Amino acid sequence: MAGFHVMADARGMHVQPTVRRITTSDLWDALRLGAEDFWAKPSHYVFLCLIYPIVGLILTRWTSGANAIQLIYPLMSGFALVGPFAAIGLYEISRRRELGMNTSWRHALDVRRSPAVPSIVVIGIMLVALFLLWLYTAQSIYTGLFGDQPPVSIGSFVREVLTTGKGWTLILAGNAAGFVFAVVVLATTVIAFPLLLDRDVGAVSAIETSARAVMANPLQMALWGLLVAVLLVIGSIPLFAGLAVVMPVLGHATWHLYRKVVEPERAQQIRRPM
Repeated sequence: MAGFHVMADARGMHVQPTVRRITTSDLWDALRLGAEDFWAKPSHYVFLCLIYPIVGLILTRWTSGANAIQLIYPLMSGFALVGPFAAIGLYEISRRRELGMNTSWRHALDVRRSPAVPSIVVIGIMLVALFLLWLYTAQSIYTGLFGDQPPVSIGSFVREVLTTGKGWTLILAGNAAGFVFAVVVLATTVIAFPLLLDRDVGAVSAIETSARAVMANPLQMALWGLLVAVLLVIGSIPLFAGLAVVMPVLGHATWHLYRKVVEPERAQQIRRPM
């Protein structure tokens, strides 16, 4: 697998980039820099990211039409699980802007030429699997409380959730399960995709480096995860249209967070054979 840049780098070595400690001000600075990247050419980025609200509307329409209203909220919150993979093209735009290269939106597709594509795909599949598992878990919690009968309408479902004991149990149990999924994704991919775009290190090293970054900065990374979740929910509320702005800003900001957390490649690294 090393030859395909999945388990290790091109030389079959396991790379361990040096992780820095950061402060809360670094998080706000990363968001500021992400917003600057977005506003540099906002029309290009909004056009590129229209796919996210479109997909959101399609998913909402599908679940409503299939009497699966109870899955609308899990779908909205689930964007936080697949967001790191969905924003891969935005990391590439920020990387190119940092290097003074052309940042036209079409260069977001240059990711396909990266030697790390197999590793990116492997971690992307992992996130999609977690997203589907989250939806299954959310549906199982609903079924355990309300049975197999789907909600009659959005209004009746909201009333039942907010005014009954089973409804409040659904809120607490669902959010607790969602929190577990969010922690797993944060701990394994917070800077994995930017690292893979920047260096050929393999999926294992990218996941491990993300985990070390979280362990080195637990409070800061927890705050980052909270910021991402809140902004994604806010962007999803107006029929997902806000994601056309929230997603690119967070995507660019994640690149800058990576730059703050991981030492440049020229810094000393530990390598060992896989």
